[in-house]
Formats: sequence, structure tokens, C-alpha cells
Amino acid sequence: MAESRSSSWRWWVCGLLLLASMINYMDRQTLANAAVRITKQFGLNQEQYGDLEFGFGYGFAAGSIVFGFLADRVSVRWLYPAVLLLWSVTGFMTGWAEDYSQLLGRRIALGLFEAGHWPCAIKTTQRVLDAKDRSMGNGLLQSGASVGAILTPLIMRVLLTDQLESWRVAFQIVGVIGLAWVPFWLWMVRGRDLGVGAETDVMSGGAWRELLTRRMGVVLVVVALINTCWQTFRPWLTKFLIEGRGYAEGMALNFNSLFFIASDVGCVGAGALALWLARRGMAVHRSRMLVFFGCALLSGTGLLIPLLPRGWPLLCVLLLVAAGSLGVFPVYHALTQDISAQHQGKVTGIAGIAAWGFAPPAQKFFGRIVDKTGSFDAGLAIAGCLPLIAFVVLVFFWNRRTE
Repeated sequence: MAESRSSSWRWWVCGLLLLASMINYMDRQTLANAAVRITKQFGLNQEQYGDLEFGFGYGFAAGSIVFGFLADRVSVRWLYPAVLLLWSVTGFMTGWAEDYSQLLGRRIALGLFEAGHWPCAIKTTQRVLDAKDRSMGNGLLQSGASVGAILTPLIMRVLLTDQLESWRVAFQIVGVIGLAWVPFWLWMVRGRDLGVGAETDVMSGGAWRELLTRRMGVVLVVVALINTCWQTFRPWLTKFLIEGRGYAEGMALNFNSLFFIASDVGCVGAGALALWLARRGMAVHRSRMLVFFGCALLSGTGLLIPLLPRGWPLLCVLLLVAAGSLGVFPVYHALTQDISAQHQGKVTGIAGIAAWGFAPPAQKFFGRIVDKTGSFDAGLAIAGCLPLIAFVVLVFFWNRRTE
């Protein structure tokens, strides 16, 4: 069992999870970084581009429930590398898409398989870390998303040429990267480390009693809000900078990396601050809520976006939004880990339905509004405020009587 493992091993596992999140986001962000080229190649309007994210999101929602339940019934040691290989192959094949329908189909499949990452990863941190350490562990896990998003535009700058179709090679190279992760996972983690046992039973009345609670309802609302915020900025940022503020493609790609560096700082910083406060005597829940509120305030600076023209004030606000909008996630994941020790995969999977049931229609609606108004501003400003609404929900409805 993981209890017999050293503290250093636990944090090395978190580092491996960071790399998995990195690979996950590299495959996901390749489309966003090539968005302008792909829309030109296939003659897409903004709403059709939003449909690609719409399809990805609903594929992700379906995958969340499928792999969430599987994570409680199948050894995560084997399930995790399997889904990583599946999404890597799908990302590779996206580079061979010949028309919009193939591109959309492969984007849906990518969402389906990428969803398996989160039930496996969150269950791993729940099993190997103590409660006070989980915000930090989840911060490392979540920060891998930023690392992947930082690296992807840098890779794209090297691979994209004057030839319009050069985006295809980038999809293929990024898809291959995931293959290197699998042997390290199998070498470092054994099945007994993750406590496979009673959770392999089918859903029982006891499981439903744990999942159909007020806390679970709060989790569903919170993740729908914070994920919609993050998933709005993530795919639309490059297009906003190029088409909404007139930046050159190279500058937009460079800032894209800077945006995700800021989100990584916010993510790791949020986990580290929650851990620091808890280790100095503050109640674990209070430390989490304080950190969540601070990050939500940073994200809320997105309200200033419509007021700011092209220039450094705008870019600084975007960096604050980056830090805050991803910084709320380590706390959110830690809250989900308090709901059920036995059914963590199901908790993460069901939450994924809420996260990706709301975000994809918002993507489609966002694209439609941009087509009609010619502006990205209002949608981005609204998205930036969603974590503040999530914080209000937590304050009023999260039951702390068992803390």
C-alpha cells in the first residue's frame, strides 16, 4: 500500500502526474494555436470553430462518466496508460484530417479519451497524499496543464511555416510525445500503491448515499462555473489577440506561452499557499477557501478587458486572469476528495459531466456572438467573473460540519 512508501516517492508520483497533464494539454492546445490557419484551410466561421470545442467538450463529458466509473472498477495502474495512449494516437491522427467532418470527429474522440486522465490522476493523489497535502499535490497535477500549454506555442512557432498546411506536422509530433510517459508510470507505480479493493464493486446504495449529497451538488455547480471560465480563455485567446486586437501571429503565440506561465504560477502558488496556511495551524477548509477567494478575485479582473485597447495594460490583466482562473482548480479538486474515499473515480467522472455539459454550449454561443458583434470582449469579461460566483456558492452551500 502507499502508506509504506516514502514521502519523496509520493511527490515524485505527483511530478509524473504533472507530466501527464502536460501531455494532455499539449494534444488539446495544438488546435487553439493553429486556430487561425485551420479556420482558413477549411473555410470556417467563428461558430464552426466553436463547434470544434463544442464537440470536444461533449466527448469529454461522455469520457468523464465512462472513465470515472472505470477508475473505481479497474486498476488505475493499467487504465491510466491505456487512456494516455488512446488520446495520443487520436491527436496524431488529427493531423491527417482531410475535411471539417473528420476534424470534428477526431476532436470528439480526443475529448472522450482525454477525459480519462482526470479520474485516474485525482484518484492517485487522493490515495498517495494526506488531506493537508492534497491542494499542493493537485496544484502540481493541474500545473502540468499550463506547462503543456506553455510548450505548445513554442513548438508551433518552430514547426509552422509559410505553408498553410504546416499545422498538420505539429499535431503528429505532439501526438507522439505521450508514448514516452507510459514506461515511467509502470515502473514507478504498482497496483497495491493505489489500494485497489472494495471500490471495484458495482454501484451500491451506500455509494449513492455518498454521491447524492449537498456537497456533491455544490461541486457540480462550482466546476461548471470555473471550467467554463478556463475553457473560454484557453481556446479563444490566440484568436482574440490576432483578430480582436490586431497582434501578429508570432506575438500572439509568444504571449500565449506567457499566459500559461502565469496560470502555472497561479496553480502551483495556490496549492503551496493552502499547504503553508494549513501547516501553520489554519483549518484546512479555511485555508482552501481563502486561496480560492484570492484566485477568484484575480480572475475577476477580466471585467476590465472591454475597457482596454491593445497594449501592456490589457496583457497584464490577461496574466492576472490566467493565474486566478487556473489557481482555483487545486482547491476544487481537494474539495472533491473530501466527498468519498471509496468512490473518487465516480465523483470526478460525474463532476466532469457538469464541467463539460455547460462549457461546450458556452463555446458555441461565444462564437455566435463574435460572428454577430465582431468582438470577443463581452464574452471574455463575463467568463472572468465566473470563479467569483463559484466562491459565493461555496460560502453559502458547502456544509462544514464534518471538517
